Amino acid sequence: MKLGDKGEGFAVAYLKKRGYKIITQNYKTRIGEIDIIAREGDTLVFVEVKTRESIAYGKPFEAVDYFKKRKIANVAMLYLKQLKEVPPCRFDVVSIYYEEGNPECALIRDAFEV
Repeated sequence: MKLGDKGEGFAVAYLKKRGYKIITQNYKTRIGEIDIIAREGDTLVFVEVKTRESIAYGKPFEAVDYFKKRKIANVAMLYLKQLKEVPPCRFDVVSIYYEEGNPECALIRDAFEV
């Protein structure tokens, strides 16, 4: 199993324990992908999952740079165009660092705005 897939599986379980309702995983369009789309109450949440086994180049969430945020926002807009009504939305990041096989997870709610 790839590290990214392992991280996304862990993130789904982590979010469910916190009350998120998972709508879809790996939502793909011609311009990019969103790892997880979920609901928390009335809010639609677009979740980016970053997983690392080393922090030599920074913590996982630090890989969500300006360009990645822009791509996620553009994919989110395509998703929202399919809906009849647009609910409140936000962007979260789940940052997972596997240290010696043990996951250390951080949820960054409302991680960025568009």
